[in-house]
Amino acid sequence: MESLEPSYQESLDYIYGFVDYSLTRSFRFSPEKFDLKRMFTLLSLLDDPQKKYACIHVAGTKGKGSVSALMANALKEGGYQTGLYTSPHLQDYCERIQINGKPIPHDEFVELVNEIKPFVARVDHLTTFEISTAIAFLYFAKKKVQIAVIEVGLGGRLDATNVVDPLVSVITSISYDHMDILGNTLTQIAGEKAGIIKNGRPVIISKQKNEAHLVFEKVAQEQKSLLFSVEKIYEFEPLNHSLNQQTFFIHKKGDRADQKSLLSIPLLGKHQIENAVTAFAALQLIRENGVTVSDEAIYKGFETVFWPARFEVLQKKAPIIIIDSAHNRDSAMRLRETLDDYLPGEKVLLIFGASEDKDIDGMFDELSPRISQVIATRSVHPRAMSLSTIMEFASKYQIPARERETVESALDDAMDIAGQNGIVLVAGSLFVSAAVRDAWMKLGKHLRTS
Repeated sequence: MESLEPSYQESLDYIYGFVDYSLTRSFRFSPEKFDLKRMFTLLSLLDDPQKKYACIHVAGTKGKGSVSALMANALKEGGYQTGLYTSPHLQDYCERIQINGKPIPHDEFVELVNEIKPFVARVDHLTTFEISTAIAFLYFAKKKVQIAVIEVGLGGRLDATNVVDPLVSVITSISYDHMDILGNTLTQIAGEKAGIIKNGRPVIISKQKNEAHLVFEKVAQEQKSLLFSVEKIYEFEPLNHSLNQQTFFIHKKGDRADQKSLLSIPLLGKHQIENAVTAFAALQLIRENGVTVSDEAIYKGFETVFWPARFEVLQKKAPIIIIDSAHNRDSAMRLRETLDDYLPGEKVLLIFGASEDKDIDGMFDELSPRISQVIATRSVHPRAMSLSTIMEFASKYQIPARERETVESALDDAMDIAGQNGIVLVAGSLFVSAAVRDAWMKLGKHLRTS
């Protein structure tokens, strides 16, 4: 890893020095340990920067980052000074805090960390994510952002971002993840996500399983919030796809054929069309509530969005290299479906690493029909799963496997084995995919347009 400027590294060390309950595997949200009072207190000391601009709040298990990026890019193309707050980052912490697609510069991040320190000292038990969120809100206010897209970190109800009063709340697809924190049933998980539904503010929801949908309907009714279900309002029709992009028609149910919109996105897989439809629906809703964003801005924003490590094709031949953020059974199923759609019948060499609390069995169960070999590796993350455990799962599914202690050596090995005609897939952990992306770029490889 490249060395960072001392002042920036010191700022990161300061932020990471705070206990972050959301990273504690055995922790369950509970009022006595985790609530929003600390966050409200800190923001009050900072003169409530989150109240100085409009925002869209996005929660969900899958797709919330893609939906957030699509909306933010469309709003930027519409001429708005647009903030985007997401987590985690891929290669640099400052990726989490962006304005018009550009991460906060290191020197400005350092300045804000130094500015916020005295206020942090006045609030007990703040977490890493709470401090990071406050810095993002403060940065957006100082830069006079007009609208910000705010992605929930974990859950929703008790997430540090859940202090905003959004134009619209957006909840993407819900599935099983972070069950040790959010609950063991979809009803429990949906209950945590539904915490972002605000009194009197509309909410857009992606297609959901019935038990999750019922929770959102109930909470929206309690909050006197209008609920808009994307699948009940919009229809879409995939047109064509390649390893560069995919195009699709979208229209409201009941519209005439000539009222269809044709959209193109560089994000691949049918699930990304579903994410784009959710983003499109949310943008239409805020347009109806006074935010002017043209059709052209939406089309261009979607067409030029950049959201890496989501079935991102780093290299299109010799061999094909794809990195993905799939880290639970449901997202692994989506990944397999995308492989079936874009690269039917071809076996892939899988570079796999995961956090120790993930459903490895479920991921292998979904992906195993497409895997010829596994290279087990791990990121530098403290919760990374041991290589021996990954090897045990590969053995269970009768997949040939080998260990490589570093991501760099795993990539080198995979490229040698795959040769000129193979496919290398990276999945299991966003941290591993990010590390492979970084290693690939350092090798001097460049995206190939076959």
